[in-house]
Amino acid sequence: MIIGPQKGPQEKFLSTRADIAFYGGAAGGGKSYALLLEPVRHCGIKGYSAVIFRKTSGEITNAGGLWDTSEEIYPYLGAEPRISSRDWTFPAGANVAFSHFQQDKNKLTWQGSQICFIGWDEVTHFSEEIFFYMLSRNRSMCGVRPYVRATCNPDPDSWVRQFISWWIDEETGLPIPERDGVIRWFARKLGVIHWFDSFEEAAEYFGSRKKARKKVKSVTFIRSMLEDNQMLMEKDTGYEASLESLTLVDRERLRGGNWNIRPVAGMCFKKTWFKIVDAHEKPMRWVRAWDRAATPVTERSKDPDWTAGVKMGIMADGRFVISDIVRLRGTPLENKNTIKNIASQDGTECTIVLQQDPGSAGIYEISDLVKALAGFIVRPDKVEKSKYTRAKPLASHAEAGNVLLVRGKWNKAFLEEAESFVDEKTVDTPPGYHDDQVDSAASAFNTLSAAPTPQVR
Repeated sequence: MIIGPQKGPQEKFLSTRADIAFYGGAAGGGKSYALLLEPVRHCGIKGYSAVIFRKTSGEITNAGGLWDTSEEIYPYLGAEPRISSRDWTFPAGANVAFSHFQQDKNKLTWQGSQICFIGWDEVTHFSEEIFFYMLSRNRSMCGVRPYVRATCNPDPDSWVRQFISWWIDEETGLPIPERDGVIRWFARKLGVIHWFDSFEEAAEYFGSRKKARKKVKSVTFIRSMLEDNQMLMEKDTGYEASLESLTLVDRERLRGGNWNIRPVAGMCFKKTWFKIVDAHEKPMRWVRAWDRAATPVTERSKDPDWTAGVKMGIMADGRFVISDIVRLRGTPLENKNTIKNIASQDGTECTIVLQQDPGSAGIYEISDLVKALAGFIVRPDKVEKSKYTRAKPLASHAEAGNVLLVRGKWNKAFLEEAESFVDEKTVDTPPGYHDDQVDSAASAFNTLSAAPTPQVR
């Protein structure tokens, strides 16, 4: 058996002499595997220590995660695992451990540590504070020069994007080919980073090479793409199709490796993705999902959120159809009565989905509505993710042409809202922005997708 990197960027990442190397871009490029290979070169040195970090402990032990993959490598080198502490000890005494940094305050637990090799798996998930604090722990007496390796997928809002900006084309958001793997030097003082194109330039700045060695670190960025990981593409022939089926924003990031793209208006949904029809085959299941607001229009609240109910069905061929959307701005009692009346019109074959806010108040409110809807099938939809995250599966199917709209007066308002839909965590929304219909549609879609589809008789 030969344990080593694949030809191309993975080999380039494992060959660089930079103090800090970032390996990033598209998903599936073999980044985590390369990170696990890195400590192997020094596993025969007593006293060599390596720690590879993930954001949470669960990400380390998840199926197919770092621990599972390490079991495909380290036993062949004679390493013994300790599952309780999530580390490996090699015959010569070298140690490779896995840890997590869910909260920045945990950094104090590493005071006094000496770690020769620090690896960051998905470094964009960690704060800039944690990354640079751990550089102070990156030291060793084993004879190996301390160094850092980090993997990442594109995130335009991460501190990493700014840190590696020299390697990224500002207009396209894609890595600049001729700068791939090029080493630069930097010094960080009082939080400000000073860059140098060569060590000689740094030495001139600090007055001597000796002083520069104490002040600067070298860094590089190497691009990763799915095509670089031929082993994955051969073993999982459907993985590329899975990446292509992502929403436009996620596809540009995880398939194309774009560091600039953000979910702005028109990037999640486009009007042209929805086909308007006058007739369609009978769905196998119907749901009506409600996103409820509780504020009517008043002098103090002239543009409140809407209560929106989206009726959606799934057909035998796997397509979805939105047949009706009801919207109102009413009091809690008016909303309750409207939901009851619409339920009577939809009939008992249509499942009612009610979004449930976290906490006891949300549970009580749902319980009260369920009592009012006696005789109907009612399902609570616990809101545990952001609206943008919840809407992404619907957006993927809409782009593929799998979501139809029955012609109606409500079409225009829904399409305009869908095309203006953004991730509120990353984009400032303008006055008059609403996402109630999209959120209801996402709730209906996710409910239909999760439920088993009966066989057509």
